[in-house]
Amino acid sequence: MTSMDRDAVLSALRGLTLPGASSDIVADGLVSAVSVRDGQVVFAITIDPKRARELEPLRKEAERRVSALPGVKRVIVALTAEAAPSSSRPGPQQAARPHPTRAAGQPAPGVRHIIAVASGKGGVGKSTTAVNLALALAAIGVRTGILDADIYGPSLPRLLAVTGKPEAVEPGSRILKPIEKFGLRAMSIGFLVEETTAMIWRGPMVMSALQQMLREVAWGDLDVLVVDMPPGTGDAQLTLAQQTPLSGAVIVSTPQDLALIDARRGIAMFRKVSIPILGIVENMSYFVCPDCGGRHDIFGHGGARAEAEKLGVPFLGEVPLDPVLRERSDAGTPIVAAEPASPHTGVYRAIAEQVWAAVSAGGAAPSPPRIVYE
Repeated sequence: MTSMDRDAVLSALRGLTLPGASSDIVADGLVSAVSVRDGQVVFAITIDPKRARELEPLRKEAERRVSALPGVKRVIVALTAEAAPSSSRPGPQQAARPHPTRAAGQPAPGVRHIIAVASGKGGVGKSTTAVNLALALAAIGVRTGILDADIYGPSLPRLLAVTGKPEAVEPGSRILKPIEKFGLRAMSIGFLVEETTAMIWRGPMVMSALQQMLREVAWGDLDVLVVDMPPGTGDAQLTLAQQTPLSGAVIVSTPQDLALIDARRGIAMFRKVSIPILGIVENMSYFVCPDCGGRHDIFGHGGARAEAEKLGVPFLGEVPLDPVLRERSDAGTPIVAAEPASPHTGVYRAIAEQVWAAVSAGGAAPSPPRIVYE
């Protein structure tokens, strides 16, 4: 990004003022995190979070002004706020209060069901599972797309070996065409920024980008949109679960106790917002030695199955730890697409069949749940 690019954005925003303010948002230093790349413009406007709904017209006007600049293809504007001081956090005797969020919107146009693939922690192979599950759903005849919801560490560009940029459906349109690969329609922030770019964004900016990727993409008619959730159970995950009409969630864990503890947290989060748990996948379940043929339970075995029984949720299957899976993922040719007759693909297809049976039996996609804080 050159200074001229940034200056052009700031120049377009001069004269735009908050109601009741004597100077504009640029002079007041309220515009931050300006990023310009290949016609994609992202920036934030700092406001009082209590005025978020009132100032939505200002956000739209800022978006309109910058969209009118020559060469601009897409604009993402987030209303954000400085973090509250630690002294304002609820103490042990105080009731927790929800973070300010935008009102729940409509589901993605044309998408019948949205499924979250989640984990309580990173490093358990969630993204690999999400991609192969999406491909397996497509392989059994389900019209499928995938959304990479991890803004800070997007994996989809590497897993699908995508280097191109999404295009608008028509000149001047806000709606993007998804990238199509292996029969999947896909979208990721990684398609819009360089792989080495550090996404240093506050929570509201993350949520604004996610909502735009969800609802301003021409998904077409899809039976299922698989959402590769960010790892963990923080504010971004909770807000996404609250604002998105999810038909269910698949939890990915490895067999060891440490991973299962975090998987329980993920299940508890989804249950808190009344989202059905479609089941648990035990990833890296076992290793078969290619030389001796012996089976080795490197991370233990059966922990996820036992946890599923304990929590009363379906156990979807065991995915082995195998160099082939790793090699295929690193090469951008997921195992389900590259080796449709392999045993690994058979495992993912069996998982996909269970997930689709559970989702399709549930009927139409649900309304976004309300968060209840006790």
